[in-house]
Amino acid sequence: MASPQAPLPPRHRLRLSIGAAVVLALVVLSAAVGLGIMRGQAAPVESVPLTDAGSGNGSGAEPSGDLYVHVLGAVEEPGLYVLDLDARLVDALAAAGGTTPDADLAAVNLARVLEDGEQVVVPAAGAAGGAPGSAAPPPGDDRIDLNAADQAALETLPRIGPALAERIIAWREENGRFTSVDDLLAVPGIGEKLLAGLRDGVRV
Repeated sequence: MASPQAPLPPRHRLRLSIGAAVVLALVVLSAAVGLGIMRGQAAPVESVPLTDAGSGNGSGAEPSGDLYVHVLGAVEEPGLYVLDLDARLVDALAAAGGTTPDADLAAVNLARVLEDGEQVVVPAAGAAGGAPGSAAPPPGDDRIDLNAADQAALETLPRIGPALAERIIAWREENGRFTSVDDLLAVPGIGEKLLAGLRDGVRV
């Protein structure tokens, strides 16, 4: 029968404890270093610009509230209004207290972006013209008003069929108003020759 193993001397046990502690410390250190390397390899966070100069909301370099617009015509409170840089025509009409019951909203483009120093005139339904500085036509003037005529009226013009009449109205809705008869050249399908035949029968 084998004799039982003698217990280790105290010094030997001390050396083993120190060695185990050193090994444990190396394992913890290696894990910490490995974690640090993994963190260092993480994808960088994309920075977000602090300002957006094109937003027009006042957070960028350009301040908001310096668009001056003169609103006239069929609105509740005509006058000069200061709007945001990205304001549209509907914002100007809202600032003027809204339109009156007789306003002809078909003659204006509510979604149009405004420009500084602009004058906006909202015509009344059935009123002639409406452009800044325009006057009522003299008696006997039966020319078609490009800014007020509907499709049926436009189709009475020479060589203007339903398609061209629709394009004229679409251009008016997208760009606001015809400021001169020559603006018809911007309508797809109307050239110099056709304009020459229309010039004496239309006005703005």
